[in-house]
Amino acid sequence: MPSEAKPLGDLDAYLALPRTAGLTLSRDGTRLVTTVSSLDPERTRYVSALWEVDPAGARPATRLTRSAKGETAAAFASNGDLLFTSARPDPDTKAEDGDDPKAALWLLPAAGGEARVIATAGGGLGNILTARDADVVSVSAQVLPSATDLEAEADLRKARSTQKVSAILHSGYPIRHWDHDLGPEEPRRYVASLGSLTDAPARPVSENGESATDAHLALRQLTGAGRQLSPEHQGALSADGTTLVTTWAVVEAGASVRSTLVALDTATGERRTLLDDPDHEYEMPAISPDGRYLVYLHYVRSTPETAPDCKIGLLALDGHAGPRVVAAGWDRWPTSFTWLPDSSGVLITADSDGRGPIFWMGLDDVETVHRVTADDALFSSVCVAPDGSTAYALRSSYAAPHTPVRIDLAEFWASNAPVPAARLLGPVPEPDLPGTLTEVETEADDGVRVRAWLAVPAGASDEAPAPLLLWIHGGPLGSWNDWSWRWNPWLLVAQGYAVLLPDPALSTGYGRDFVQRGWGRWGERPFTDLMAITDAVEARPEIDETRTAAMGGSFGGYMANWVAGHTDRFDAIVTHASLWEMDGFGTTTDHAYYWGREMTPEMALANSPHRFVDKIATPILVIHGDKDYRVPIGEGLRLWQELLTKSALPAAEDGSTVHRFLYFPDENHWVLSPQHAKVWYQVVTAYLAEHVLGEAGEWPEVLG
Repeated sequence: MPSEAKPLGDLDAYLALPRTAGLTLSRDGTRLVTTVSSLDPERTRYVSALWEVDPAGARPATRLTRSAKGETAAAFASNGDLLFTSARPDPDTKAEDGDDPKAALWLLPAAGGEARVIATAGGGLGNILTARDADVVSVSAQVLPSATDLEAEADLRKARSTQKVSAILHSGYPIRHWDHDLGPEEPRRYVASLGSLTDAPARPVSENGESATDAHLALRQLTGAGRQLSPEHQGALSADGTTLVTTWAVVEAGASVRSTLVALDTATGERRTLLDDPDHEYEMPAISPDGRYLVYLHYVRSTPETAPDCKIGLLALDGHAGPRVVAAGWDRWPTSFTWLPDSSGVLITADSDGRGPIFWMGLDDVETVHRVTADDALFSSVCVAPDGSTAYALRSSYAAPHTPVRIDLAEFWASNAPVPAARLLGPVPEPDLPGTLTEVETEADDGVRVRAWLAVPAGASDEAPAPLLLWIHGGPLGSWNDWSWRWNPWLLVAQGYAVLLPDPALSTGYGRDFVQRGWGRWGERPFTDLMAITDAVEARPEIDETRTAAMGGSFGGYMANWVAGHTDRFDAIVTHASLWEMDGFGTTTDHAYYWGREMTPEMALANSPHRFVDKIATPILVIHGDKDYRVPIGEGLRLWQELLTKSALPAAEDGSTVHRFLYFPDENHWVLSPQHAKVWYQVVTAYLAEHVLGEAGEWPEVLG
């Protein structure tokens, strides 16, 4: 019987749960701010607001902002003012009829008072970077390439809108990214001095500052026309505000690009290349507070035969020492870098064994990495107090969503042992779980350890075993180590299922050799790992091995398709945003050049699930969104047609079928809008009820 636990046992209550994301600390260490997203009154979208959390853990969290459009991207200026972006109306400016509001840069004074707009751009502003010790701020803006300044850009944008022109003329690649078209606008970075602000009335600002008042920032362009900045470019601003380091796209032959690192002088705009190598990629730059060093993520680029090698790089910004890979013997997958305030070392988060701990590397010994946190959890948004004695972060796991915590670094250094994180009084309480989370593992046929999380419903036992749902993660370079609001196993646990979350070959956090085991062999080693861990879990007394299903999205959907063509052990399969015919996918995905590094045409064919459609004897629920550019809708359409015509369970002569296709015309790779996410879970649980439990499923009424 489904659990009555709330809110994870009720989809409407679940959708209404607030979600915490991001964390930023003021320069003096006295203020800690996070973002909380909540369902709007119509229950059709999430609206974010900024909340302040007491770093000492004594006072309850307090809400700082409130608007129908929401606020995001909080960052503290050096003087303690809080900057953020929002598309909410500016009370000092009259909006024109038909305006599509874009995110502006707002300032909430540290001394108190109302927030006000300090910068705007026709395409919106975002990606705020502030200098720790100077009044410098840098933002990104989406700009039409022919515009000479932001005023001219606004006129061009208005002309396109008025004339209903949406056409884009491309001269390069890529032309899409995840769920949106690239162009004609392109990201550029701007810089400004916050010291120029006063309380004078706000007026429009030109890019060169000629018509600027000191009420709005005079945004000065740092990057010119071109696609050098990717939609998800990563940057770091030096503590003194003089240098911006950012990822920089370099065009290659074969409609390909690679990521390099450049330094921009914020006063002159002069650019110098820091790292550029055709065999490597560079990401996640972080500048030491003293401005001497840059730490970054160093990728040895993959080939069809060789998996990517992900390492930590260190570079002296003044040129006295060339770039080098450090901690070469540390075989984990870094996900972020945060410098200590005295520049003596770096805090690193990394995927590790189904978790995401914080680690420390000191500059006096850059070959040794020490684990800082003892929690079985993942940490993100790490920031450090000015005296270096305390770190703050968001902690999450499959046992609890993201919540702000404090880590005692002084205790860590004194004990030379990992320390537990202490929970702060965050803005969102943790929901009660409808079951328990257990770690399981087994040995694959090649002797390698394969581990997983297993979420089991309350009350499951040898006398009342739970049906099993194998849930395969996407990526494939990823891990089941973080709470997910979109792919949440507890909603299925509340329906009575035990949910298995395994990390097969290609998963991160187990060393490069573990990734290499499945590289170029998607349909081989990950499959045998998944079957091995499923066998081990089915042997547990609280699991009913006679009622099972498998599901996954993206690469997990690919794997679900492969499973369907290679075993009939499951009663049902759910495949979301899945790869089906690998050759067609490889040339139509949004970043085809990456796929070319992943597999040769021969390897793609050998690993293509469509070749085994005639072996599929399991009912399949296909789910796909039309705005998915990473795995284009053609994959779902061909899969659906071939299930009905070529599988071992084809449509009957009257057209009836056990298969189903849940199609979202205006959704992307993930299906994110709240009510569509609700429909997603309703259809999945109804389909599983019918084919796994032998019950009549409750289909959503809104589907007619």
